[in-house]
Amino acid sequence: MRILVAMSGGVDSSVVAGLLTEAGHEVVGATLQLHDHRGDTPKAGACCAGRDIDDARRVADHIGVAHYVIDAEQRFRDSVIADFADSYARGETPVPCVQCNRGVKFTDLLGLARELGADAMATGHYVRRRQTEGGIELHRARDAERDQSWFLFATTARQLDFLRFPLGEMADKGIVRAHADRLGLVVADKPDSQDLCFVPPGAGYGDLVETLRPDIAGDGDIVDGDGRRLGRHQGIARYTVGQTRRLGIAASVSGARQQVLAIEPATRRIVIGPRDGGSRGGGGRRGWRLRAMNWLVPPPHAAGLRCAVQLRAREATRAASIRATSEGAELLLDEAALAAPGQACVLYDGARVLGGGFLCREPPEQEA
Repeated sequence: MRILVAMSGGVDSSVVAGLLTEAGHEVVGATLQLHDHRGDTPKAGACCAGRDIDDARRVADHIGVAHYVIDAEQRFRDSVIADFADSYARGETPVPCVQCNRGVKFTDLLGLARELGADAMATGHYVRRRQTEGGIELHRARDAERDQSWFLFATTARQLDFLRFPLGEMADKGIVRAHADRLGLVVADKPDSQDLCFVPPGAGYGDLVETLRPDIAGDGDIVDGDGRRLGRHQGIARYTVGQTRRLGIAASVSGARQQVLAIEPATRRIVIGPRDGGSRGGGGRRGWRLRAMNWLVPPPHAAGLRCAVQLRAREATRAASIRATSEGAELLLDEAALAAPGQACVLYDGARVLGGGFLCREPPEQEA
């Protein structure tokens, strides 16, 4: 097969390219140039940094495959970075890696693969793609610690038909690094990326958001659920639901540690409440609307569907019921949870991904 491999310059995608080449496939490597911090010191733990393009090229040369660099900076700025800033300005918590995967990676790059006459596109993501009699399914990775299915819920059935994830069946990252050593890859010992690629070195999320959206910069009031002023904050872009930092004198009220329960962009207010009460009425709720739904099973319109849901990338699933609507879906958790508008909500049946969407600020009518 001719397979385009999305090479980020990290050990995972490099091993994928090496293993597929070793297996006799015609591999073409492609790296997206998503941002440019020329003159900056590389940010430790960031993905897609400038040096990563060089690493991907060196790996491609070593294993003897063609390698292309795709300039996607403008598209990335428009579809990921701008959306990131706008989401914070709305008082939401964005998930830029999901936006990147559903946009430039699994739309633009996949389109390039088809143009090059590739039979498939492979990535270094830790998920499993399974072909069944009923169609193609997306499952969690065998290595639960490395599983990335939450970030890939927006992958459509048509995209899954073309995609391959060779690392999904590997038991742990040690096996991947052992393959990198055996193949003689220069990135065998390269650390994993853990931070957003587009935040400049020395800056924070809030700095970037306020640069892009100066209209929301500036401090404001920290209040309790009754609107009582407890302190001042440093700008709404520096806070997210569940946060306990940067609350100043409001960090503890009557001996109870506080957390952010809601962000009100129109009034620039941060609403806080006791940390240990967040899931029992202190800002938590059971009913949620979901937008931008991607279903990998037939949408359950009438009777609804029982499933497990994951509201954050690194947390346990929760039992829930979900019903598809004309505008997305309505979710009812068995137990109330504190979550942020804009977060991804991914639906599971065991290890299988059923679909997912993004949490809306407005609750369903029965929960309003």
